[in-house]
Amino acid sequence: MARFLLVHGAAHGAWCWRDVLPALRALGHEAKAIDLPSHGSDPTPPETVTLDDYAQAILAALEPHTILVGHSMGGYPITRAAEIDAARVARLVYLCAYTPWPDMSLARMRFEAPSQPLLPAIRLAEGEKTFTFDPALSPGIFYHDCPEGTADYALPRLSPQPVAPNGTAIALEHSPALPRSYILCEEDRAIPPEFQQTMAERFAPGDRHRLPCGHSPFFAMPDRLAALLDAIARA
Repeated sequence: MARFLLVHGAAHGAWCWRDVLPALRALGHEAKAIDLPSHGSDPTPPETVTLDDYAQAILAALEPHTILVGHSMGGYPITRAAEIDAARVARLVYLCAYTPWPDMSLARMRFEAPSQPLLPAIRLAEGEKTFTFDPALSPGIFYHDCPEGTADYALPRLSPQPVAPNGTAIALEHSPALPRSYILCEEDRAIPPEFQQTMAERFAPGDRHRLPCGHSPFFAMPDRLAALLDAIARA
């Protein structure tokens, strides 16, 4: 049995893991998901949130020997948490996620990609401290291959995304030495698969995995995602 802590990406919350949690538990694992500050049911004002706030929320939920799974933007908070306290982290799993590079914030890394499919959907709030995703464009970007009704479930739950965490670089001292896995999503319309491949090349060949889906495998193929996480844990 392994212990998993699942961390969502931008504008999402623990709710996006609704189908993966029972699938992991059915395979014999302990699994939980959290709302990062200002996401889901967490009441923190999004304008005040920093990357370290994200990391501290993860650490508050982190038990010894936990596999941390970060989706999309969640790759940065799980890395920062591991930098603060690597001893409790058994493995970092980046699920179609940004993996921090030295001296590069997520916002800067995004522009290393060969295309910017998210850019047309981003709506920056007045004051430029948060942004949202255009609800007319979001289904085609995030949920195009998900079961019917997924967008109806997800869109009302999307929350404003704090800008500050995306503009913060991470000093990489401890996390690169931890066991790490990358799961590339081959039909992703949010983070270009070719850029995911570039990020995954920094991982050992045996720690690179692929799923034939878009940016939301937790909805598109939760059982297959859980089976892959199970295989990673057993390996």
